[in-house]
Amino acid sequence: MKKHSARVAPLSACNSPVLTLTKVEGDERSRDSPAPAEVQAQAGMEAGGRGSRCCWTCSVTQFKKFFWGVVVVLGVCSSWSGSTQLAKLTFKKFDAPFTLTWFATNWNFLFFPLYYIGHVFKSAEKQSPQQRYRECCRFFGDNGLTLKAFFTKAAPFGVLWTLTNYLYLHAIKKINTTDVSVLFCCNKAFVFLLSWIVLRDRFMGVRIVAAILAIAGIVMMTYADGFHSYSVIGIALVVGSASMSAMYKVLFKLLLGSAKFGEAALFLSVLAVFNILFVTCIPVILYFTKVEYWSSFDAIPWGSICGFSVLLLTFNILLNFGIAITYPTLISLGIVLSVPVNAGKTCFISYYVHVRFIYYI
Repeated sequence: MKKHSARVAPLSACNSPVLTLTKVEGDERSRDSPAPAEVQAQAGMEAGGRGSRCCWTCSVTQFKKFFWGVVVVLGVCSSWSGSTQLAKLTFKKFDAPFTLTWFATNWNFLFFPLYYIGHVFKSAEKQSPQQRYRECCRFFGDNGLTLKAFFTKAAPFGVLWTLTNYLYLHAIKKINTTDVSVLFCCNKAFVFLLSWIVLRDRFMGVRIVAAILAIAGIVMMTYADGFHSYSVIGIALVVGSASMSAMYKVLFKLLLGSAKFGEAALFLSVLAVFNILFVTCIPVILYFTKVEYWSSFDAIPWGSICGFSVLLLTFNILLNFGIAITYPTLISLGIVLSVPVNAGKTCFISYYVHVRFIYYI
């Protein structure tokens, strides 16, 4: 009876109290009671009371998840759109997208320390940083984070992470932020196509239609600007960034599977270590070859660069750990809502610049 109820119930949150109710009813029958009719009446009253408490508890839980979902959606939307707009403003004074990518990726090192602080405040069983680190290192294999595991299970994702962010930032230089945010949303379609091919994921006609519409949207945007226009380069860069992002997610699922929160935090911090050790030489080479050159370090807009890095770190924290307090669909909705937010910011900035131009004339 219990197994059947657990199998057919659509909501596990509401199902667990029902199973408890069934057990209580069985216990009540074993006692010496006055009459079967009174037992049935008492059981009915208890069932009604427990059922109402179950619905109340379920409603409160769902309301909390929805409330935190709204908070996470606003956080994802504002951090993603804010980082995009701030990157656009930064490039007016600091034209170095790869250096900005390298600098922002270094902030990923804060993932595991921030996770451990949350673990200390939330977990009943406290562990030292070394103990927690050793436990999370099992994600890389039985031997932990060895040199072989670092180069085979972390380094490829470090390269994909850098390419995703660099292509995205470089595209912001070529086209406006609204088009960039719209085109990057097609990475969901690429994830489905790659998971269908590589992971042998289940075929779904609705997702195929969505992928076709996403690709058709890319073609239409390119056609609207002309295939020989300057914006084609920006569109190609965004599509490349979305493809790298999709490859990152599919390969992570293929090679590493799913990770717990501590393991994911350690993995992202390891990506920052890879970035510091092996990617630092590239911005140095670009500086001395004057591909990405700035006159002096005093001319670097440190406020904008650090602000962009903080917003990108906040976005990645909400994207990776927001599932602990809300539904994954709401997190994805935050990325989609960043498109109209970017469009509104772009229109406001254009209007403000136009009004100031008229005023000075």
